[in-house]
Parts: sequence; C-alpha cells; structure tokens
Amino acid sequence: MAVETSKEGHPLRRLLHVIATHDGEAIEAMAQAHLEPGTRVVSDGLGCFRAVTRAGCVHEPVNVTKAHTHGEKLACFRWVNTVLGNLKTTIAGTFKSVAKYYVPRYFAEFQYRFNRRFQLASLLPRLACVATRAAPRPYNTVTQKF
Repeated sequence: MAVETSKEGHPLRRLLHVIATHDGEAIEAMAQAHLEPGTRVVSDGLGCFRAVTRAGCVHEPVNVTKAHTHGEKLACFRWVNTVLGNLKTTIAGTFKSVAKYYVPRYFAEFQYRFNRRFQLASLLPRLACVATRAAPRPYNTVTQKF
C-alpha cells in the first residue's frame, strides 16, 4: 500500500497493489509500474523497500522498532494506517467471507473510489464509459481464480 499526500499532509491518492512475494524484485517492479522517478518513498525500513531506488525513487526508511514503541502513531504512517483500517472495515462490513483470489478485485474497486472521491459527479459516467469500451469477456475469465 502507498498513500500520496499533499504538502499539508492530507491523503490525495492511494495504491493498493498485490505482490506475490515481499522481495526487492517485486517492489522494484511495483515502483517502476506505479511510481514516478524522483518520488519520495517513506517505508518502515524493511530491506526489500530499498529496491525503489532502482526505479529512480528516493527511499527514506524509518526504523520503527528502535526509534518508537508505537510505529503506527508516527505521522509519516498516519494515512497508511488510516486507509488500511478503512479498507478492513469496508471489507468486513460488506462481505461475509473473502476469497484470496478476489482480493485484487476488491483492492482495485476500493482504490478506484478513493482516488476519484473529489470527482463524485463524474464517477458513474466514467465507470459507464470504461465498461462500454471494455472488450467482451467469456464467463470463465470473469470467474477465474488468481
């Protein structure tokens, strides 16, 4: 998960991306696909996040285990933790159970709505436009497990 914040510290957009493994190659691929070169990336210091530098980003690790007893209360992680909490509440309140293979779809829908929350009037027309331009898909591809 990544949250873009304004200069004032307010959340603007978020990225919810499922990766197969927590290693440098997966993080580098995610950064190259979704982050602009020069982006400042603040992480909890996990070694795999150093890979964002290979994608041209600036990495600022925060050692939460040594510096703070409550890493979730750090200002730099405030919106990541808030968004994660909201995501968990939304999924738990909406679905009786969650199958692992649907998680990317849930994340995509949650990310889509969050990133367009300031453009509510255009949300439905935009969704209709995208849906009409999408190619037809056989039933088995729609129900395909990831």
